[in-house]
Amino acid sequence: MKRMGMSYAHSSVPRTYNLTMIRVQEHLRLALVEVLEGLAPGQGPAAAFEKPKLAAHGDLAITAAMQLARPLKQNPRQLAQQLQERLQAHPMFVQWVSGIEIAGPGFLNLRLTASAKQEVVREVLDAADGFGRRADNGQRVLVEFVSANPTGPLHVGHGRQAALGDAICNLLASQGHRVHREFYYNDAGVQIQTLATSVQCQARGLKPGDADWPEAAYNGDYIADIAQDFLAGKTVQSDDRSYTASGEVNDIDGMRQFAVAYLRREQDLDLKAFDVAFDQYYLESSLYTTGRVAQAVEKLIVAGKTYEQDGALWLRSTDYGDDKDRVMRKSDGSYTYFVPDVAYHITKFERGFERVVNIQGTDHHGTISRVRAGLQATGVGIPVGYPDYVLHTMVRVMRGGEEVKISKRAGSYVTLRDLIDWTSKDAVRFFLLSRKPDTEYVFDVDLAVQKNNDNPVYYVQYAHARICSVLAKEEGCKPADLARADLTPLEGDAAQNLMLELARYPEVLRMAAADFAPHDITFYLRDLAAAYHSYYDAERILADDPGVRRARLALVAATAQVLKNGLRILGVSAPEHM
Repeated sequence: MKRMGMSYAHSSVPRTYNLTMIRVQEHLRLALVEVLEGLAPGQGPAAAFEKPKLAAHGDLAITAAMQLARPLKQNPRQLAQQLQERLQAHPMFVQWVSGIEIAGPGFLNLRLTASAKQEVVREVLDAADGFGRRADNGQRVLVEFVSANPTGPLHVGHGRQAALGDAICNLLASQGHRVHREFYYNDAGVQIQTLATSVQCQARGLKPGDADWPEAAYNGDYIADIAQDFLAGKTVQSDDRSYTASGEVNDIDGMRQFAVAYLRREQDLDLKAFDVAFDQYYLESSLYTTGRVAQAVEKLIVAGKTYEQDGALWLRSTDYGDDKDRVMRKSDGSYTYFVPDVAYHITKFERGFERVVNIQGTDHHGTISRVRAGLQATGVGIPVGYPDYVLHTMVRVMRGGEEVKISKRAGSYVTLRDLIDWTSKDAVRFFLLSRKPDTEYVFDVDLAVQKNNDNPVYYVQYAHARICSVLAKEEGCKPADLARADLTPLEGDAAQNLMLELARYPEVLRMAAADFAPHDITFYLRDLAAAYHSYYDAERILADDPGVRRARLALVAATAQVLKNGLRILGVSAPEHM
């Protein structure tokens, strides 16, 4: 394939190489591309390696024979035999592959040489925190997440979104993207007015359950706290606003502004405890005050993508694949939910963000097609499929064998702060990231505080701490020193398996970033921790032979580094003592 920019013609490739493990796999893949192109021109893109389901089957697997059997009208096993013969003759495979076996209907299972696997240890130790990371690619990416209206404490759903958003930002940054974290919220809608009314009722001495308490009012203890501080004339400061209360019970507008600042401060404190920070806060109200919403609507009208019917203004969203046209401006003159979203995303594009990722609850699914339709209809050059969405489900919380549904402070739901206080920041982050975002998740508080192998975050962190304990017993265990160790003693099955797991990390990281899938990192870290624990049980790391001991210390030091790197992506600490 020309786009690869290199050829592995047998006559020009030397018989020996000095490559890292990661580059070994890439060079093997390029060799596979060449062989596939020779066998069936145009089929190079089918070149890929997979991890065998069972370690006994080998180190890498190739499924290309089964993928190509139908288009080439050949028996997959016979095609696998042709592929096997050509690969065995290729110098890259001669150098780095000790065996190629055909299995099942046409699988090819590869066994790498010990030296190929050993090189990953040196690569990890040399790269340290940078292992798996890619160079700056210049692409600016905006990730919008949490975006909770300041009407109450952050709930566990916001916590799942915060963990997802922050980890996805970390993943994208690891692959060279310039990431901008943004929090978008409304400070002037119906919910905010309800908040102000609730605070005023408390300030006047009413409380939930009283005859005059409004049915729609918020009932949590935090409403009474806001009212008390407002009457005391206090000043509240959040990351993006500050306000001093007048103390006047009839100052409903002042109560609204004070309550918003108060709850924004609470959000900031919760997010700080969760170790999440933002680059910018964006107000929905500003889209109206700056004329952005009106400008977006005018663009759609001028483009001929709207029509009026029954006193309302409609968007021809069916022109862009939506199942029906959508109302933009209702007969009372107010705009529907997605219109400010369209205006907001135009600002994202105009600010130079080539890619935008929105992390929202599954209840926002219905707005995706209409927002994208509105952006296309404006004709301002926004690409199709802009923005990307990651939708997540809510979280159920179990404690003491029973579901917890109510927090006294919030009045009607479990808060993020509750989870952190009951367990820890690390446990909450790891647990909330351990499943695909769109799958239901039950957070088991009792499991999250256990100190055993059933607790996944403890299992991974303990592997790191266990290694640190081993390294602390030896002098000269700095990565730069261990990177020069002779690694040839690392030939046992457990060591070979652990090195293969280390070598998987850059690709796992790359794919997780491409798929917005931080849960893949949690799965990988558990696999890596399991491989380490198996190795620890199989071989004595502090062996009597100095050369063997040094090689094994280098391996476990590399393992600790990758565990630390992966945990950092998740926003989870890597303790040295437990």
